[in-house]
Parts: sequence; C-alpha cells; structure tokens
Amino acid sequence: MEIVKKMKIPAGFFYNSVMKSVLFDIREQTGKQLTPEQLNNFSYVKTFSKSSSAKIEIEKVVENEAYHYRTSTTANDYRVQYDIKAIDSENCEVHYTETMESYGFLQKMNDAALGIILGFVKKRNFKKMLTMIEESYPS
Repeated sequence: MEIVKKMKIPAGFFYNSVMKSVLFDIREQTGKQLTPEQLNNFSYVKTFSKSSSAKIEIEKVVENEAYHYRTSTTANDYRVQYDIKAIDSENCEVHYTETMESYGFLQKMNDAALGIILGFVKKRNFKKMLTMIEESYPS
C-alpha cells in the first residue's frame, strides 16, 4: 500500500504526532520511557493478545523526515515507511509505504485474498488518521 498526501501542517508537527504514538506504544509494551533520539535500531516485542505477539524493529528515525519500522510475526513480515518532505514552513508531503511478505504458500494465498478486501478499508482508515492529525494542528 502506498499513500502520498500533501498536508497543511508543518513537517515537524506531523513527525511529532507520529513520535508521540510510537513512544506511547513502547512505554505501554516495555515500561521504558524513551526519546525519539533513542529509537534508531530499537526493538521490542508487542503483545496483541495471549496468543499473539510480534517483534517491532525500528529501522530509521530522522527528525522531521522519516520513520521506518518492521513488524515480524511467525506468518508475516511488515515494513512501514513514513517519509516526510517539508514543502514550506506550514505544509508538508507525507509518503507512506507499507509492504508485507508472507511465509508459506497457504499464508500467501490467505493474505492475498484478504489484502484485496482489507486494502481498501486500511487505506481509507489511514487517510482518516492523516486528516485527524491535520485537523489537530492549532492554526
């Protein structure tokens, strides 16, 4: 999935919004209170339910420009990239990319079928999230 959106907010505001969410998740999962500067190459295990967890590896953090991470489970490997480009002091462009590699033939077939159905919903929800971030900017 790939989404590119021009936003009427500064690049730093978008970056800080993403970082708040990331740091909150890390604190909830690990109890560690980190700063964005400590995130490059940081990894932790995220528990979704009693029987479901994933390893999160933060691969790239560049202030006001990028946040990339990988989520690995026994069935899949997801890569997510947020690349942020400042257009000027009040506008930015967000380039979001999400890729998934599935392990095993049956998992690949299942993910392909679900991807068609869920892809639209995920894209719509992600765009709503971007709009909510944009609307939360104090203008």
